[in-house]
Amino acid sequence: MSDLDTPSQPLICSARGCRAPAAWSLRWNNPRIHKPERRKTWLACDLHRPQLGDFLTARGFLREVAPLAGSPTLEGWTRTTEPQLGEREE
Repeated sequence: MSDLDTPSQPLICSARGCRAPAAWSLRWNNPRIHKPERRKTWLACDLHRPQLGDFLTARGFLREVAPLAGSPTLEGWTRTTEPQLGEREE
């Protein structure tokens, strides 16, 4: 990530009302309206990662969970799903 790509403000969790810094990226798509390769992203703090992930999983939308670059969670992250055809592995 270059200096131009680094946000000037910390990224915030996507959970309603949460103002905590995000540590996780939940990548998802709705297969009924999105192309298979399309990914939307919700950000999550450690507290809301399970809640947001469960919401997306229950609908069949969650594709992968990854730590944000530079996050302290980078060391211990695991994929939640297998890569889809044409999806880039990180």
